[in-house]
Amino acid sequence: MNKEDLRKKYIIFRKELSISEMDDMSLKIANQALQLDIWDFEFYHLFLSISNQKEINTEYLLQIIFGKDANAVVPKVNGKTLEHFLLTDTTKLKLSKWNIPEPVKGIKIEPNQIDVIFLPLLAYDKQGNRIGYGKGFYDKFLVDCRPETLKIGLSFFEPEEENIEVSDHDVALDYCITPENIHKFKSN
Repeated sequence: MNKEDLRKKYIIFRKELSISEMDDMSLKIANQALQLDIWDFEFYHLFLSISNQKEINTEYLLQIIFGKDANAVVPKVNGKTLEHFLLTDTTKLKLSKWNIPEPVKGIKIEPNQIDVIFLPLLAYDKQGNRIGYGKGFYDKFLVDCRPETLKIGLSFFEPEEENIEVSDHDVALDYCITPENIHKFKSN
């Protein structure tokens, strides 16, 4: 199945989920994340959910990050790239044209400062290849991060059995967390 067909398939899967199911699965994903040995770092990059796309509610992960006295970093689209800002009590958020909550302004964090990235995705395979919405924002961002930066996908669903087609610019995940499993890729 090609990337576009997989995007359509998983958008339909998400639409079939109730708000209650999504919330329950989002909490399970956060609880699964606590099983990983990743909570001693300083900077955690986290996407803020697009509610009308039925994305995972990342509020639970945000509470964990703050509970660990770590720093949460959130993205903002700037042209064809992402900028990254420290999320604080005083950060004002505004919905973008894609209904993404984004910081209006704040303390900028460079990609090479980030230790762990929780990535949005639509689909992924057993090798850690992911498919997002197709704009390439995260792939461009990931190449600017340190090689040891952990890349963790979040998904309501288990991986695709067949390998997803990849491009030269695609960056694979280190892990993907679902409500029931933690999938580890490569040689972590």
